[in-house]
Amino acid sequence: MYKIVMILLFFSSFCFAQKTEKESIKESVEKLFIGMKNADTAIIKSVFAENAILQTITKNNSVRTEKISEFLLSFSKLSKNDADERISFEPIYIDGNLASVFTPYEFYYKGKFSHCGANSFQMVKQNNVWKIQYLIDTRRTNCKK
Repeated sequence: MYKIVMILLFFSSFCFAQKTEKESIKESVEKLFIGMKNADTAIIKSVFAENAILQTITKNNSVRTEKISEFLLSFSKLSKNDADERISFEPIYIDGNLASVFTPYEFYYKGKFSHCGANSFQMVKQNNVWKIQYLIDTRRTNCKK
């Protein structure tokens, strides 16, 4: 009987230790912001799919596309803690290897509030890792505080 209980405890602890898909997705998104805060372009690059698309909706409602290389270059010029984007997660939607994530945010530059907005991520699961395939965001200064 003792052996059966131990085996059950072992397998149940293994099952509970597994991350859910939503936790894995959140971890990938949060890793982007950790990389940004630490000015670590290797971490930032690691969360994007190979042909990822980055876009921003500008003040005049046009859409500006930025290359990953330009995005990385902008963070390579910063020091640790210069860029601090604080996000919250809205519901995450998953269908197989596709996920949609919406994260309202506030952005602080060198400790001072800069702007706010929302990020919309389209994530793809590649080789068992969630990667950012598409990221579009808004940026505004008229934020509710």
